[in-house]
Amino acid sequence: MTDNPPSSSSPTRTDARVDGVGRIERRGADYNPEADRRSTPREIGFVFFGAQMCFGIMVLGTLPVVFGLGWWSALSAITVGVALGTIFFGLMALIGPRTGTNSSVSCGAFFGVVGRSVGSVIVAFLAIGFYAITVWTGGQAIVAGCHRVLGTPIGNGELALAYAAIAVITVLLALIGHATIVAISNIAAPLLAALLIVGVLIKSGDFDANYAGTALILDSFWPTWLLAVTTSAAVPLSYGLWVNDYARYLPSRLAVRGAWGSSAGNFLGCWSVMVVAAYFTTLFSDPSSDFVFGMVEVSPTWYVIPLVLVGLIGAGGQGAIALYGGALDASSFSASFTRVHATITVSVVGLTLVYLGSLVWDAISLVTAFLTLLVIVEAPWLVISIIGHFAVRGRYSPADLQILTTTRNRSIYWYTKGWNWYALGSWLVAVIVGLMFANTPPLLEGPLRYIAGGVDISFLVSSVLAGLLYSASLLLRRDRVLPVLSHGAAAPRTTDSLQNQESS
Repeated sequence: MTDNPPSSSSPTRTDARVDGVGRIERRGADYNPEADRRSTPREIGFVFFGAQMCFGIMVLGTLPVVFGLGWWSALSAITVGVALGTIFFGLMALIGPRTGTNSSVSCGAFFGVVGRSVGSVIVAFLAIGFYAITVWTGGQAIVAGCHRVLGTPIGNGELALAYAAIAVITVLLALIGHATIVAISNIAAPLLAALLIVGVLIKSGDFDANYAGTALILDSFWPTWLLAVTTSAAVPLSYGLWVNDYARYLPSRLAVRGAWGSSAGNFLGCWSVMVVAAYFTTLFSDPSSDFVFGMVEVSPTWYVIPLVLVGLIGAGGQGAIALYGGALDASSFSASFTRVHATITVSVVGLTLVYLGSLVWDAISLVTAFLTLLVIVEAPWLVISIIGHFAVRGRYSPADLQILTTTRNRSIYWYTKGWNWYALGSWLVAVIVGLMFANTPPLLEGPLRYIAGGVDISFLVSSVLAGLLYSASLLLRRDRVLPVLSHGAAAPRTTDSLQNQESS
């Protein structure tokens, strides 16, 4: 059952039995009452700063250099891309404190309480993909580090054991849940950041800021640079559907401050780690070689132990966030399919992809295509949700969002049998058209990829088109696009007004 909003809007410490450090979190994606919201903007900032301190995100930071860009070009592409992605992320963070639930359930206000399931599919795609990348790179760091320090062999057997070890850590953290992940992030984030800064300092004598790059993957500068911008934007943007896993623990009065705090943490984390990765990649004799093994190879022996710590602790944090987000969302459809069940399911699928990606497929090509597809699919969803949030002026009926897991038999977000086809249609058209402009060889090449001189404008096209189509729907059919009075259903209202009604 959905919790009724409390009789007081003043936040108090969360009951440790519901969400305590070291205890399994008992709350799923159901409504989180104001009295149970204890987080601060600073804590959320640390979560999304610390989430980036891992080799999984560092590998994504190598891509601009792998694409052939020089140091300054790679730096500018990362900076612009991370800034763009953070804008989407930050605006989504405004929603959770108002709805008291995660991003996908919140999106039911715009896509319909059934239609929001499409967003849940996107979340599952994100969770499995990022979990796989994180476990893959973390395991490599452990194996490569032990080989360098202890002389242990490097083989598929060793990698398989390392992947399994990280999987156990991430599953345990994800199962325990929110409070523990936040607490560990507060400690691990500054520690891992310090270790990476040390690495930059010890290699400063070998670094050449005039590094000119190699052969460009798309043959000319601007198409390659914009591809690097797109892949860089995908990293902070991807957390847009996870940010409210944590923002729902913010008092609603701190929504704006929470958006700023989480955005600052996300930007600084993504930007710094990706820049460090690009920095180290310029030191490799072959930038396209495996990043983790390359970084271990160019580092002094004494620094390899800190790298193993980054691989182990960083992978645990990032992997836990991916698992937690995917499982939390999956559990929002049925009271019988709990967050614990969903965590185990997502981890098994993700770990299977780790083994296939590491031992069978060309992982780097898959990662690049994954990131490009991610922004084409997720960005329009976020654009529509953000426009919808401002259209309803941040006013929601939390109880009506929870209809799928409660005994309520009506919802103001029911639209047409639970689907809002104006929002979903805008998103689907934007995705299809965006894919036609994709230019990420060899796996993702749309028929219109050369229309802008080979520049990959898929991210821009899908985002702008979604905004235009949904905005046009709002202007022409506002009564159908947003929730209205219907068959006695309540009008959209704030959490406070819902509280007053149910209290009476």
